[in-house]
Amino acid sequence: MLNAIWLGLMLGAVLYAAFAGNMQAVTNQIFESAASGVTLVIELTGIMIFMLGLMRVAQDGGAMRWIALRLAPVMRRLFPEVPADHPAMSAMLMNFTSNIFGLGNAATPFGLKAMAELGRLNPVRGVASNPMILFLAINTSAITLMPPNGTIAVRAAAGSADPFAIWLPTLIATLCSTAAAVAAFYLLRDRKRYAVRPLEDAPENAPVDALDLPAETDVLGAAKGPVEPWRKLVLAAVLLALAVGLALGFADLLSRGNATDATRTMLQAWLFPLLVSALLLIGFAGRVRVYESAIAGAREGLSVVVRIIPYLVLILVAVGMFRASGALDLLIRIVDPVTSLIGIPGEVLPMALLRPLSGSGAFAVMSEILTEYGPDSFVGLLASTLQGSTETTFYVLTLYAGAAGVRDVRFALIACLCGDFAGLLGATAACHLFFG
Repeated sequence: MLNAIWLGLMLGAVLYAAFAGNMQAVTNQIFESAASGVTLVIELTGIMIFMLGLMRVAQDGGAMRWIALRLAPVMRRLFPEVPADHPAMSAMLMNFTSNIFGLGNAATPFGLKAMAELGRLNPVRGVASNPMILFLAINTSAITLMPPNGTIAVRAAAGSADPFAIWLPTLIATLCSTAAAVAAFYLLRDRKRYAVRPLEDAPENAPVDALDLPAETDVLGAAKGPVEPWRKLVLAAVLLALAVGLALGFADLLSRGNATDATRTMLQAWLFPLLVSALLLIGFAGRVRVYESAIAGAREGLSVVVRIIPYLVLILVAVGMFRASGALDLLIRIVDPVTSLIGIPGEVLPMALLRPLSGSGAFAVMSEILTEYGPDSFVGLLASTLQGSTETTFYVLTLYAGAAGVRDVRFALIACLCGDFAGLLGATAACHLFFG
């Protein structure tokens, strides 16, 4: 599908420009978009390295283990068919914890293991069981509590006055997408149309041993003992100082305006530094050598940046050509009267359509939107929020279903697409709420 979209953008731009007389603009845009793609990657590298370094500090400090332990009771309610002590339950727990913590690279191996183990529990080979479908629906809705580091990096590189502003709207959007995907699962699971029907010549489930899985301690961090008294004193002192500073700052702002404006200003100024401090303090409390741990995470950030360069440049060139030819303006004029009725600008639709198909492609389109309309425009803010509202639905379905030898996903695609649509609506509503 992505191959068809990319080819369609490229050839569509050339063909439309041939009739519209914009061929020189298309030619110029090829070179400009290719150069701007590389420049953008260079500019976002710094914040990506920094943030993934901090995330590694908190990971090594045991933050993921803490989250995993608190998710366990919820998991037993969501997946009553899976025994609490089964490997599938622990693998799903690790997968969700990794996603919540924003560690997609760590989440994928656990997701593969979870699907393979669920396949062992599945009485009908080759057909997705209810636990498999619910697991897929939650995965594609991409719920995460951490800031979308890549999007924030692109916004900073594009000159945003507040790159971090989209964190809370993104959290709202991803909660909407997850809630809708889970609700769709419960609405559809008992329908006769989607009942389990055995397949002829169903493939055997993929063996778990064939999957490249990290040890759980590599992702969760080793179990930690009690925090030493002197560390508790340091933590208490730092937290007290931050609380006093926060109170004084809020009181000063309150004396010059109303409570709503003061709260908004404090959130914009304090939220990101408080997050940085929290991640470092988690590592400190967990007896982590914070600088060395951050360096290890920073290396991972650099490898992520290197991997996205080809995707970013190729999609930016294709979208740039499509825009320069005038074809994108025509498409926007056609769909905008419909989408504007629910507050969705037509300029965002190319990214909304691409998001379920390709995360890197949508990321590149978002970057192009920020360059064209500005990172702090409503269109730019909505595109940034939409990027983190869901996961790459078709990729996740294909990858995870293959891990369990599943050929018939039943209603999994419908549930996941419901989450995608709810993510779009949630992102739009959140951006209207926060940014007007």
